[in-house]
Parts: sequence; C-alpha cells; structure tokens
Amino acid sequence: MPFGRLTLNCRGDNNGIMDYKDYYKILGVERKASADDIRKAYRKLAMQHHPDKNPGDKKAEEKFKEINEAYQVLSDETKRARYDQLGSAYSNFRTQGGRPGDFRWEDWTGGGSSVNMDDMFGGGGGFSDFFRAIFGEAMRSSIRNQAAQQQQQGYQQEVQISFKEAYEGTTRQLQTNGRKLQVRIPAGVKTGSKVRVAGAGPEGLDLYLVVNITDEDRFERDGYDLYTTSTLSVFTLILGGDADVETPTGKVKLNIPAGTQPDQVFRLAGRGMPHLKSSTTKGDLYVRLKVQIPKYLSSKQKELLEEAARIKF
Repeated sequence: MPFGRLTLNCRGDNNGIMDYKDYYKILGVERKASADDIRKAYRKLAMQHHPDKNPGDKKAEEKFKEINEAYQVLSDETKRARYDQLGSAYSNFRTQGGRPGDFRWEDWTGGGSSVNMDDMFGGGGGFSDFFRAIFGEAMRSSIRNQAAQQQQQGYQQEVQISFKEAYEGTTRQLQTNGRKLQVRIPAGVKTGSKVRVAGAGPEGLDLYLVVNITDEDRFERDGYDLYTTSTLSVFTLILGGDADVETPTGKVKLNIPAGTQPDQVFRLAGRGMPHLKSSTTKGDLYVRLKVQIPKYLSSKQKELLEEAARIKF
C-alpha cells in the first residue's frame, strides 16, 4: 500500500506531522533496482533539475535537494537497508490497522533522542526532517569517526615527481600556515609512498605528501629491483657483441655472448632503485632481450644467410 502522512515523535514529548519520503518514487526506480540503475536515474534527474540549469526556479531547487537526499540513502547499502526495513515495518503496521501516531518511531530514531543536523550542515544541508530524524544520528557518528581518523592520520596532499626524481631524490617547496617549507623527498620512493611533514597541516597536524611517479613506464618495478627490455639485432644475438641498454642513469654497454636466445634475461647488479634507508644500496636491474628481424636484406646478406641455412649443425 502507498505510504501517506505519519506522526514522528523525535523528542519523545513533542509530536509533529511530516510526510513519509518515498525515495524510490522520487528517483523513479523500482524497489529492487540495482545500484547502477539508481545511479543512472539520479544522474539524469540531477542534470534536469540542477539549479544552474534552472536559475531562480525554487521548485527545481527543492526538487534537486529531494533527489540528492534520495540518492544519499539509496546509494548507501547501510542506509538503504535501514530505509527498506523502516518501510516494510510501517507498511505492515498500517496494513494491520495501526494508526500513524501509534507507530514506534523511537525504534528508528535512536531511542527518541533529539537529532539536530543544523550545526553540522548549516540549516540541515537541504535534508528533510524525515531524513534528519531517521539518519541524523548515523550521519553524526560517521562524521565523528572521519574527524577522529583525520586527527590520527593527519592531512594528505598528492605530489607528482618524475622517475628520475624518484631515483635521485628531490625537493618540493610548500607554502602552508603562512610559511614556506623546503621538503626533501628521498631517493627510492614509489607511487603511494608518504612523506611526513610534521606540523605542516591545518591546526598544526602533520601533513603527508603522497607520491605519484608520472613517467615510470620505462621500467617495471618490484620492490627495489627494476625490469626493462632491450631490442637487439638478430645478428648481435647470433654473433655476439656489445649492445647499449637503458638504465636509470643512462645507457651502458652490455656484452652479449654469441648464440644468445630471444627473451634471455641479464642481471645488472646494483643498477636498480636506491633503498629508502640507504641510498648507497641499490636493487638490481633485469634486462630482457628482444630480437629485431630486419625487413629488408641486401643481396649479399640474403646470399650469405641462404648459404648458412644449407649448412647442417
């Protein structure tokens, strides 16, 4: 049966009448809608009723708030489950002839405690009384937990560096709390590494620079070891000789024995990434050899290769 108006006792001593919010109807989706369906419906409606597309239209503004509120609930598994339980309980209660004012709303509002989100969201942040009564305490708890985690972890800010800077170490200049800081990023960091700057965050909390290496595609990394490939002429693999291979510090000569096979790997000790705690200690560089087959041969080269092919090993 459709939900109508209901009596909600938020404080336990002061009755107030408000509308039950049918969030599924607001988004125009079925109650069994998938998370993807809910997201698509929200995006479509939010684009249609966004205040920027409807300047000065109060109805569109209120509709936009209502759509956002519905999505806040239905896109969150925990809130959606609680909302579905509430709807089912209320529907069963009304089906059995119960009056709205007799429904035990205190079971859904944290034991009848007063919930005031105005101080957190500035006038409720556009949330309805229904939302604040049912989900307000959960929102408070979530925000308190996030604040506590922030206090423990400090503040984070991404910093981008090149692979060369990660190999050699580098510095970044920060301006925070009215002062300039020169921060050293040590050699050996990787994407995701955090550099702690004590007391540089808001309110004197620590600031963590989260490293993102922008051009690490030349080398694959496993801990402090590096892996790369080098493409050589088929004649170099067959006959042997010196070949230039790429390392983090530039090209070096690698002696290739005659008869080297494609995909053979050579280990260059101490040519990998520096260790964070000791930049003089480095990992190894592993070079996998790829073969380059010439597309065009001179008549002399072709003649010699045909002669070689006729000789049995």
